Amino acid sequence: MFIGAQVSLYPMTSDFVDVILSGLEALSPHREKLRIETDDVSTLMVGAPEPLFDAIRDLFARAAKGPAHVTLHATISRGCPGEPDDELCRCEALTVGQSLPLEERRALAAAAVKQAPVLGVEIDVQFSLYVLGQDRHMDEIYGCIDFLKTSGTFLKSKNFCTRLSGDAGPVFETVRQAFLRFGPAEGHVTIDLTASANSPSKR
Repeated sequence: MFIGAQVSLYPMTSDFVDVILSGLEALSPHREKLRIETDDVSTLMVGAPEPLFDAIRDLFARAAKGPAHVTLHATISRGCPGEPDDELCRCEALTVGQSLPLEERRALAAAAVKQAPVLGVEIDVQFSLYVLGQDRHMDEIYGCIDFLKTSGTFLKSKNFCTRLSGDAGPVFETVRQAFLRFGPAEGHVTIDLTASANSPSKR
């Protein structure tokens, strides 16, 4: 299976270079478990969901610790039939977890969010989960929505997406669990995610 994300960070400050470089420094502990390639548009991260979401979380949390308004956009995918298998992407949680009934998967996802580290960085996220190539995809999406509403990070439903809010640790764990627990284990599942911190419009 191929699992990865294209991630772009947007600091709203004249010191944007320092903010971006600081965020990229936060990826250092994850480089042994991920393939990371950065260019002038985005950073590609390839690997299993555990280090992948930790890396995205840490990149954004580091950038969001400053006073500047920062946003992040990520396209996250697993099981794309157009990509080759990659050894870095092995994930036992996918193959074991997807054999469980939907209700059990929701419970496991909620328990994982409760165990997430608190990073002391408040963020807002909106994201959409896409379960591709499956006739009963809405069952998985509705199951995911039920989980989100009990996650402790749910803010509100919007057209085409769901808003989450709270500390970066539990919020990114909520998104990781949505990615891990819903949709077929060998199927193509994607997430479109936008994160924001320090927005002046919230003040």
